[in-house]
Amino acid sequence: MLSLVGIIVGLALPIFLAFRGKSLLWAAPVCALLVAFTGGLDMFTAYTQNYMEGMVGFVKEWFPAFMLGAIFGQIMQDSGGAVSLTKAVVKLVGRDKAIFASVLCGGVLAYGGISGFVIIFSMYPIVLGLFKEADITRRLIPATIMTGAFTFAMSAMPGTPTIQNLIPTEYFGTTATAAPVIGIVCTIIMFVGPVLWLSWRAKKFRAAGEGYDEPDEMPEEVPDDKLPPAWCCFIPFVVIVILLNVFKMNIVVCLLAGILLSLVFLFLMGKVRGSVYLTNVGETCNKGCQSAVSAIMNTAAAVGFGSVVKITPGFAFLSELVLGIGGSPLIAESIAINVLAGATGSASGGLQIALDALADNFIQMSQTSGIPLAVFHRVGSIACGGLNTMPHDGAVVTYLSYCKISHKRGYFDMFIVAGAIPILANIVAIILGTIGIV
Repeated sequence: MLSLVGIIVGLALPIFLAFRGKSLLWAAPVCALLVAFTGGLDMFTAYTQNYMEGMVGFVKEWFPAFMLGAIFGQIMQDSGGAVSLTKAVVKLVGRDKAIFASVLCGGVLAYGGISGFVIIFSMYPIVLGLFKEADITRRLIPATIMTGAFTFAMSAMPGTPTIQNLIPTEYFGTTATAAPVIGIVCTIIMFVGPVLWLSWRAKKFRAAGEGYDEPDEMPEEVPDDKLPPAWCCFIPFVVIVILLNVFKMNIVVCLLAGILLSLVFLFLMGKVRGSVYLTNVGETCNKGCQSAVSAIMNTAAAVGFGSVVKITPGFAFLSELVLGIGGSPLIAESIAINVLAGATGSASGGLQIALDALADNFIQMSQTSGIPLAVFHRVGSIACGGLNTMPHDGAVVTYLSYCKISHKRGYFDMFIVAGAIPILANIVAIILGTIGIV
């Protein structure tokens, strides 16, 4: 019983500490030691072996992908490539469809391999201009950009090169295109639902007299003649996705190819146009590596915490309780991943912890229920993008801070589009997978 209490407190404590601005790098091991103590484990061994093995194991497995993904995103940001592609999509869709165009742009950038944390910096100045023309309140900007960056393109779209879609492949032996029909249906839900919600909210605010409001500081927007052609950025996106899904290459190879191709295109077009799109490639790589280290260490800290939790007596009881839930085994998977993602404030962290501890059980459930592992992959990937959108989530904090919007003004809509609607899509995925649709 004491072990169970320790786990519950250990899961709740990171949320409390995050609200107070404390780093997960030290909060996670402190919580792990609490869980170890209440679980009757040797605290020194729990930290130096179990915790560190989980943390280091995650870094060893995923750091190359984190680093190359961050460098690729930084190249797109520093060169203006992401801005150029965003403007091209807006021009194609129409500036009069501000919310639809913004969500679509975020999705294109995320599906092309750019981190959601980078997307906000590239898209914000453009979305700000679109919202000004449409007289839409700025409080909806974080939710709008987050919809494209952290929902359907992160977890549901078949073939997306995100970590959240790749982690299940390591446990289930699946591919990035697992359960394509379920993925497509959930993509539609997570695209259309937020667009309708945000459009309705914009009209409601406008009717109440709240339209566009100028920020205290206007971000600098790069002139079109200083931007590289959109195709310079789009082709590397396509190459990454094709190499990953058609040629089944490792994500590290795919991202490396995208980086090299983008550098070649930017250099050649710079020569043709007499411009320099990347003034300092080394500095761009430095910034990408720094952001990668920050991102992976926070996630790895959460995974280390999970490595201690899973060896306690209380976790055995919780596992039996969750896995014993009646109905589809996909329900148990979704609950476990959602709870852990919410507690850690990390989609990838929650997914990794849950699969590291319970993947063998899910594989056995797949065999006994007849539900393909591809469905467990897709449902798990979608599930990690639900309750992770808590107020302490790193993406939530970053988006609101960069847009100069308070939690009070902006968080509710962020939770609806990146939390509630993905959970609805998760439920639909469970139903489809249970009745045999893959």
